Formats: sequence, structure tokens, C-alpha cells
Amino acid sequence: MITVMKFGGTSVGSAEAIQRVANIIINTKGDKVVVASAMSGITNFLVGVVDNPTQDVDEVVKAFADKHIMAAEQMFDGEIMAEFRKEFDKRLASFREAIMSDPNDAYYKDLVTSQGERFSTLMLSFYLKKMGHESIALTAETAGIAAVGLPLSGSADLVATANGMTMKVRPLLSKGIIPVITGFYGIKDGAPLTFGRGGSDYSAAVVANALDADMLEIWTDVDGFMTADPRIIKDAIKIEEMTFGEAAELAYFGAKVLHPRTIEPVRIKRIPLKVRNSFRPEEPGTLIHSLRKKGKGLLKSVATKNDLAILTISSAEIAYKPEMVAQIINKIAENNIIIYSISTSLSTVAILLGNDDVTTVIRRLNEFSNGEIERIDVNNGVSLVCCVGDDLLSRCGVTGDIFTAVKDVGANVEMISEGASEVSLNFVVPMNMVMDVVASLHAKYISGDAQ
Repeated sequence: MITVMKFGGTSVGSAEAIQRVANIIINTKGDKVVVASAMSGITNFLVGVVDNPTQDVDEVVKAFADKHIMAAEQMFDGEIMAEFRKEFDKRLASFREAIMSDPNDAYYKDLVTSQGERFSTLMLSFYLKKMGHESIALTAETAGIAAVGLPLSGSADLVATANGMTMKVRPLLSKGIIPVITGFYGIKDGAPLTFGRGGSDYSAAVVANALDADMLEIWTDVDGFMTADPRIIKDAIKIEEMTFGEAAELAYFGAKVLHPRTIEPVRIKRIPLKVRNSFRPEEPGTLIHSLRKKGKGLLKSVATKNDLAILTISSAEIAYKPEMVAQIINKIAENNIIIYSISTSLSTVAILLGNDDVTTVIRRLNEFSNGEIERIDVNNGVSLVCCVGDDLLSRCGVTGDIFTAVKDVGANVEMISEGASEVSLNFVVPMNMVMDVVASLHAKYISGDAQ
């Protein structure tokens, strides 16, 4: 049995955390393959380095090294510390070279921001060795994780990665060695290409896919998926089981438990996934798989995505100009801006996107010829509510029931997306009303139905 285990930044964020993680790994039965994020705070530090190129290189390298050495000194001494420092110094020299490389290179930011994982995995691997277990720290380069795509938004080449890992990782498992692999990035034409922020979850799913693993475990700092954000709903409870579709919808539309792209690589091979808490390893977490288990209530969970805006683009009879709608979407896509929902009428197209992207999108849309776009209206400060449940599309009256709960708190629904997924219904409300909406839905259709 092969279990791929991914540990996030907080799970490897200190010497104590790394020691805790190592115990989780060695207490897991069968063959283990580990994927790790950078230590918490390191990727943000590296983004700051890229965004402020005038920083002194020596100071950057020292600050970066000090954080890792401080943790290492709490775990290693003597001969193993000397061995660790030898490998650490090699990687630190490469880190310095990465910072000093050409900042005008399109993949410079990918190169620099992917450095943190190379050091967290090294520490974890060495601690496993200290505990008496054979382990090796692999980078995406040495593990064979292949990537395609544009800077900062790469995707894994699943076929090439499977071929690479069959040659480079599988033989290690047959020898009883625990590989500890860098998350967050793959290799394109010999250079790092990152999978987007939070992409280590996706990396782990890619590794599970490549190795035909029996289980993927995502270890983080929460017990699993919840029925709602516990910061909003005090009586929110953990969800024991979910389908791939349900988890994907919640992850994409607001639940921060899992990176949205994690689902697909394991779904296509029906590899079950567990979300577990590295700080509470006794908790079984949430199991995500292909088997549907009927829930007690109308809804299984409610998630939100805040700080969004609706852009309403007006153009005469735009519904009869499909090429113009395509051009509008292409203009937005050129800047890798995520569109959360689209709604059309005879003469308008309404697009839901992040508030931070509004200025960029308007600038791009103003590139259209005079008269093609008559007006652009912006509705700032809205939130998307994602309701997930069993067979919402086929149940009669579900939409009416959900919107009755929204009406009860006096919120106005400003945009609706239904039918794109059989397990979710999404709609937009004013951001200042979203907590009341979630509370109403949870009370009536989750905690109320469960009693």
C-alpha cells in the first residue's frame, strides 16, 4: 500500500512541528511518500524578495538561512548536524544563485519563490534519518515532476510525471526508503514552474496520481472540511465523508481547507483523499472519495468567498454577438484573472471577480473600439455563497427553500449560478449580509436537519 502524505507550512513550521510530523509518518503503515510545503512564512518572505529587488542579497540569504538553521539546531547535533550542514550549504549556494539570476527572466519569480520547499524537505528527511529510518530529500527536479504552462500558473504533465517518478521514486520504495519531495512546483524545460499559491496540495495529488497511490493524505492545521466556517458559525461540525465533486466545489468557492486543484489528479484514478490535522493526529479527518453517502439534511456545507465585485458590461444585443463575449473573456484571461461566475442577458454580461482585479479588467476592456462597449457598471463589496448538498439539481423546490432562508435575513440575491454542478448552488449577496445568510442556511438546513 502506497500512501502519499502532504504536510503544509504550519505542519513543518518549527522544529517541534517537524518532529510531530516525523512521528506521524513513521506510524503510518505501508510505503510512504512525503510532499512538503515551505516552512510557514517563507514563501511570503521570498515573494517580498522578488517584489523588492533592491534588498541586500547577503541580508536576504542570512535571514533565510537563520530561520532554517535555528530549527535544525533544535533537532540535530554532532555527526548528523555536520552531514545536514553539508547538504544545506549546497542548497543555500543555489539559493543565492537563484536570487542573483536575471530578474527579467519570465520564470525568475517561479525560481525564487520555489526555494523554500528545498529546505523544509531537507530538514524533515534528516529528522527521519535521525529516528533510524532511511529517507532521501528529493526536489521536483530529482523526483521527475514535469510541468507545463505559464509563469506562476503551471500545471503538471501527468503522463510525463508518471514516467519520471516510475524511474526515480518507485525504486526507492522497493528499498524501504521514504522519499520527501518538494511541493509547489514542477519542472518545465529544466526550470522551476510553480503551481500557484497553495500549490503543494496539488503537487501531492500529482505524486499520488503518478504512483497510483492507494491513499492521499493532506495534513494541515484543521480537522477536515466543516459544515461552515467555524469563525462564523460556532456550532459548525466536521464533515466525515464527501464526494470528489462536493469537495472540489467547496474548495474552489471559499473553503480554505484544500487547494481547489487537488481533487482532479486523484479523482481520475479514484484515489481516496483524507484531510487531517497534524496537530491532532488522533482525529480521523474528512474522507473524500467517489462513493456518494446520503446526508441527513438538505445541505452538507456552506462556504463563502468574500471581497468580490460584479462587473456589468453593456453592449447593444450582446447576446447575438458571441464573438464579442469571447473577446471579453479573453481580455480578462490574458491577465490570469479568475472569473467566479458569468450571467448574460440581451444587452449585458455580468462577471463576478475579485475586487482587486477590477481596475485591471476595466483597463483591458477599455481597449475595445469606441462604441463596442456602451457602459461598465461596478458593484463592489459582494460575497459569493456556495451551498453544497446531495443532488441539489434534481430535488424539487431546493432553490426556493434556500432563497427563503436568504429572504428571512433581509438579504438580496444579486447573481445566481445553478445547473453547472449537480451538488452545488451558488449565489451572490452583499458582503455586509453574508454572515447572516450563512447563519440562516446553517441553522435551517444543516444543524436543524441533523437534530
